[in-house]
Amino acid sequence: MDDLLVTPGPGAPRGLRVPAAELREQFSHASGPGGQGVNTTDSRVQLSLDLAATTALDEVQRARVLARLSARSSGSVLTVTAAEQRSQRQNRRAARERLAALLREAVAPVVVRRATRPTKGSKRRRLEAKRQRSSLKQSRRQPGSD
Repeated sequence: MDDLLVTPGPGAPRGLRVPAAELREQFSHASGPGGQGVNTTDSRVQLSLDLAATTALDEVQRARVLARLSARSSGSVLTVTAAEQRSQRQNRRAARERLAALLREAVAPVVVRRATRPTKGSKRRRLEAKRQRSSLKQSRRQPGSD
């Protein structure tokens, strides 16, 4: 098994490299279709990473990841399961991609939207559109209903 590479993104400008020794893979029978080999091949993959002990994250990244993935993790161990494919190799690849995507999203800093005020032009356009709509509806009224 190779190191898990997480592509660069916000919060990890140079990406992340999780050493293979820190990843734990478990294999078991996958439910669902599989033909004759369904009960003989261990194609479901569970990939686990201890977020508190990994050397791939610095302290800021570790705090972000633990806070954001606390609902998905058991203690500090994050586990990803893949069982969609019949092939163990494809499921291993899928589990690694999912774990990398989770880590990439979790290390990104929270972007807080700063409220801004509408411009004079946007206010003017909005009020003009309201006036036009009002006059259109007024022109549809029956004469003498006032």
